[in-house]
Amino acid sequence: MKEKTHAKLRWAVLGTGVIANEMAASLQKMGRTFYAVGNRTHSKALEFAKKYNVEKVYDSLEEMFTDPDVDAIYITTPHNTHYLFMKKALENGKHVFVEKSITLNSYELNEMIALAKEKHLVVAEAMTIWHMPLIKELWEIVKSGKIGKVQMITVNFGSFKEYDMSNRFFNLELAGGALLDIGVYALSMVRGFMEEKPNQIVSQMKPSPTGSDEQATILLSNACGQMATVAITMHSKQPKRTMISCEKAYIEIMDYPRGERAIIVDAVTGEREEIACGQTKNALVYEMEDMEAAILEGKTEKMQLEFTKDVMDIMTSLRKDWGLRYPGENRSVSFTE
Repeated sequence: MKEKTHAKLRWAVLGTGVIANEMAASLQKMGRTFYAVGNRTHSKALEFAKKYNVEKVYDSLEEMFTDPDVDAIYITTPHNTHYLFMKKALENGKHVFVEKSITLNSYELNEMIALAKEKHLVVAEAMTIWHMPLIKELWEIVKSGKIGKVQMITVNFGSFKEYDMSNRFFNLELAGGALLDIGVYALSMVRGFMEEKPNQIVSQMKPSPTGSDEQATILLSNACGQMATVAITMHSKQPKRTMISCEKAYIEIMDYPRGERAIIVDAVTGEREEIACGQTKNALVYEMEDMEAAILEGKTEKMQLEFTKDVMDIMTSLRKDWGLRYPGENRSVSFTE
């Protein structure tokens, strides 16, 4: 790979939706901008380029993958497009940063991890949780042992979406549903604070009128005796709340996907300690800083790919239990292959 400085690493962004705009604004905070942009609707790419001073706009998406001046591609398109776009990017020697959910299933993710390894490239999911300073600080506190072993984790994420069945949140053609959209956050929190991957999972799911997973409750446990409960829904509001119960204290985190504060409550005295670390508004800055460190400095551990893989295995197993397969999903392979 060509030597690059942080200032010269050239990023292309695929898609111009809300999250692409957020990342463009975050890059501006870093004194940067995307080098290039591509979108199926060319006019939207032009508008995006003008807004964020992007140098190049592609007339076709194929140009992005073959452009020799692009080092890495940030993929922000719907879940069902990720696999094919990732494959094209990796085959053309581009590092890949992909919005959650990184793929539809474990089979797709395992193939992309193998391809990235073969090409000596970095592939990672844009999961804010892994990169928030607050979560990193809490990992250190738990690791220190001063509040004892993690025993149980409770995670909620609920969003009220109107019953517009063409909307991506319910549209099976776009791999819509609670699990891949918001459940991935909840399960990432669980995996991030468990010592081992859950090996026992039971659940119940309520489908929406389209057959997508509208809401679900999930129980998980691992060989270390740690347990977790997850509640997710697309049609009723819940707080984005996590409680991590340890032997000597419990931790409460609100708005955990981009959390900046947590409370640690002593199990005996009830004494409350506030941990404040990082800023919600800089969530995507932290993501990009870690991704660039992975690419430029070889610090791939910052991207927590093993956690991403474990979470995808869990989600694949859940959908297999639910009998939920997306229309574009490869029917010739097992979910868990």
